[in-house]
Amino acid sequence: MTSALETQVRDRLATDERRLLLMTHVIVGYPSLEANRKMLALMGEADVDLVELQMPFSEPVADGPTFVRANQEALANGLRLDDYFDFFEEAGQLCSCPRLMMGYYNTVYRLGHEQFCQRLAQAGGAGFILPDLPIEEFGDLFDLSQRQALDPIMLMTPTNTEQRLQQIGDHARGFVYTVARKGVTGSRTKMEEGGVFDLLKRCRAATSLPLALGFGLSTGDDLRLLYDSQAKIGIVGSALLQAWEEGGESGYARLLAELSDARA
Repeated sequence: MTSALETQVRDRLATDERRLLLMTHVIVGYPSLEANRKMLALMGEADVDLVELQMPFSEPVADGPTFVRANQEALANGLRLDDYFDFFEEAGQLCSCPRLMMGYYNTVYRLGHEQFCQRLAQAGGAGFILPDLPIEEFGDLFDLSQRQALDPIMLMTPTNTEQRLQQIGDHARGFVYTVARKGVTGSRTKMEEGGVFDLLKRCRAATSLPLALGFGLSTGDDLRLLYDSQAKIGIVGSALLQAWEEGGESGYARLLAELSDARA
């Protein structure tokens, strides 16, 4: 059965006649909640299509140096789970696009699967991304999330075998997050070298869901290279955070505008 999130993605592509959707990323609590509010307001103005709101964690194993530091500083600033869910709900007033929880399984484990799904749904979440949780260890999280109309977003990576890609595809809902390269977030991916497009073809063979591509996308030109690929969503996170750190609100807005313009 097609989920609400998948329907939103497909409708957005069809009705807005966009060649690509843009998904962005915010680490909640870094550099501050007030800065996060400004980021989301700018995303709303730029008509961003989806956003990941990351719950900070002390050991974010999939993240590169920029995000690791941001996670640690957000925690040092005192951000707690209640603050995260309160902000997650507030974010819906700043940016109307679907919101996804991104985080690590330790957070979900501490809350308990049922409470996690309930709180995320109550806050207006469309789904969640847990990069350190393999499908074999989801347990009742699949059923509990479905009851709350939440989509667990699965990751497909360059190291997955064809059999593994098929297993992931069988459990995926909403869309699939394709990891552009080995390693962690932040380092720029060389899109023109071709391996990314081969990976997207392999992922397409394993699922009919929309494919998102992340890890290392940073410019409008990166997004334009995806026009004729299997990917329908480009994910930009670290580059936007760096734009904020280096250029403040105006630098962030400039990069958002560049990325938004690249969708058409």
